[in-house]
Amino acid sequence: MEDYIINVGKIEELQMLNDVAGLDSIFQRAKVMLVGGGIVAVVRHQRTGETDRIEEFSTLDDLAAYKDRVYKYLHS
Repeated sequence: MEDYIINVGKIEELQMLNDVAGLDSIFQRAKVMLVGGGIVAVVRHQRTGETDRIEEFSTLDDLAAYKDRVYKYLHS
């Protein structure tokens, strides 16, 4: 099973747009992956074409903590 990849650049874009629905969709897919026994990886794509793996989650609690950090920056 391949890891579910969360592109941190996309997360930052959705945060700037205050797109809660878009963020919810990403985190729902990540949750489904974890429940199915997979891994969720947070990556940043560099302009050079390289991909840096920033974080990796294997539990729902870890994903929830990351989600809380992401949603903290949304404009109310």
